[in-house]
Amino acid sequence: MEDIRNNCAREALKYIEDQTLIGLGGGSTVACLIKHIAAAGRQVKVVTPSFTTASLCLQSGLPLLPLWSVPHISVAFDGCDEVDEQLHALKSGGGIHTREKLIASMADRYILLADESKLVKSLTFRHPVVLEVLEDALSYVRQAVIDLGGSPAARTSTAKDGYTVSDYGHPLLDVTFREVADIPALQRRLKGISGVIETSLFTEEVTDVLAAGPQGIRTLIKP
Repeated sequence: MEDIRNNCAREALKYIEDQTLIGLGGGSTVACLIKHIAAAGRQVKVVTPSFTTASLCLQSGLPLLPLWSVPHISVAFDGCDEVDEQLHALKSGGGIHTREKLIASMADRYILLADESKLVKSLTFRHPVVLEVLEDALSYVRQAVIDLGGSPAARTSTAKDGYTVSDYGHPLLDVTFREVADIPALQRRLKGISGVIETSLFTEEVTDVLAAGPQGIRTLIKP
């Protein structure tokens, strides 16, 4: 698996030009990419939604900029839980999807790095859609997603009393769907619920996917 990640990271390095600002999300392949960027001597600055990635960048000598100070990014890379051939993706069990989507929107290209086991014909929704929700709207949003056919569960942790919250202090709601006939429509309906700040379902943002496996790299590009 380590060789597959390294192959994917080496391929991703081809998309990074010197003297540019890039976005880096989370995940093990992004961690490999950081090592390759440093080893290649690429002169880049980085924005990231991930504390772990920020720490790795600092350790590798890659300068970080605060996200609020940046209007535009040349290219951004991220991992995913699952991505399909239409470039729809489910991401961010870490609950940082609001900032991930912001970075994706700011980037000319938003490229997902994944091992080929995460590439499917159409999203299976084996992973929940994560909603970042205003606390006052939690009960309302819970009922609204039930009406859409979802099974919501407020995220909690044995390490914390109460709800698990995002970096912005908002509760996270994990919503399981059994069958989804129209994935973009589901995203629109979820975003249309008052109190939903953002979802971890990416239907428009992904421009490229680099899916790595034992036989090499499969590249998918948004038409």
